[in-house]
Amino acid sequence: MPRLFVGIDLPTAVDDHLELMSHGLFGARWEGRDKFHLTLRFLGEVDGRVHRATIDALQELESPPFSLQLKGVGVFPPRGLPGSVWAGVAEPGPVTQLRHRVDACLRQVDGIEPDPRKFAPHVTIARVGDCAVEDVMGYLGAHALLRSEAFPVERIFLFSSVRSPKGSSYRIEAGFRLRAPAV
Repeated sequence: MPRLFVGIDLPTAVDDHLELMSHGLFGARWEGRDKFHLTLRFLGEVDGRVHRATIDALQELESPPFSLQLKGVGVFPPRGLPGSVWAGVAEPGPVTQLRHRVDACLRQVDGIEPDPRKFAPHVTIARVGDCAVEDVMGYLGAHALLRSEAFPVERIFLFSSVRSPKGSSYRIEAGFRLRAPAV
């Protein structure tokens, strides 16, 4: 069964920017340009029926396009030992509204449970569970002023994630053009 998530793919220039930041932290597992994305909704493992129903539901999505810019870096979890380093979003409002609209579409899919976690829009840069906390804090300080170029978000994608001994790889299953709600 595929592991699915809904997300925003990043343009090449933003991937390049994040790739240039992907060094200097001993023990980090860098995500890499082929995996940079902003997850709107993780769905988990689903069967073929739910997969098809998800595509059908997301085709009904009405949400206006918007501009997005990455800004700043941080870690998850916010308290305790860091597990991942991420790039934040300058203006989270439009991304959060899009997430709510995606959730509204997915409510009609039998087999997808609501996500109980608080949504915090971000792009994961590295997994840092094996890194010294002092080194992670130094990395955050060195990249605190991150600011990508702004880019248009005109489509979202349904991705599948395939795990392997070398890590996971992502594949686009379907794309959905953003469009303003009909009046």
